[in-house]
Amino acid sequence: MSFEPPSYDCPLCPRLCAFHVANRLNYPHFFNGPVPSFGEMTAQMLVVGLGPGLQGANATGRPFTGDYAGDILYKSLLLNGFASGSYSSPRGEAIAFPYKDNLTLQDCRITNAVRCVPPENKPETSEIKECNQFLAAEIKAMPNLKVILSLGTVSHNAVLRATGHKAAFAKFTHGLVSQLNNGVLLLNSYHCSRYNINTGTLTQAMFDDVVAQAKALVEGKPSKAASA
Repeated sequence: MSFEPPSYDCPLCPRLCAFHVANRLNYPHFFNGPVPSFGEMTAQMLVVGLGPGLQGANATGRPFTGDYAGDILYKSLLLNGFASGSYSSPRGEAIAFPYKDNLTLQDCRITNAVRCVPPENKPETSEIKECNQFLAAEIKAMPNLKVILSLGTVSHNAVLRATGHKAAFAKFTHGLVSQLNNGVLLLNSYHCSRYNINTGTLTQAMFDDVVAQAKALVEGKPSKAASA
């Protein structure tokens, strides 16, 4: 089964389309479009974030690249063997598309519940639902998928919708594992945002533990956290 991502000029969400048009004028060196997933379709783990940041993935064209959350995420993926090479995070004037470093994902793919940057980093419910068709198709097209790591409540609920489950099927809980369709497991983590790190809701060590938990699940080892 093949996966067709949204086109660069995807027209489905008028508010996000208008925001892209404005950003293409204000930041012509940015990517300014639906951000493609990063990693191979044959991966056994899929990381699902919320959406691209204006001067992060929206600028570089790669999920979690150029913002603080990426510093946390990629450090942990490298630590746990889901990535190789090195990650460098562009800042300020250094941000431009295409951005490249020598980072390669290993048996891991990264996407977002919403693929276009929203104003004030706040997607509307209708936009999350509209974009869900792409997440659903992507999940179905990954032949070796074993674990979905959802970052935050919005991502958690989007994964449930994409896999045909209602929100009540599994409540978002950090570290909780839920059984989805066809043996795929859903593992939750607080989003690795600057806000969550600054408030102590999440620490790098906590996030490293969840990614290590995902690694164990991919390898068929029992999870240390409660399951649903």
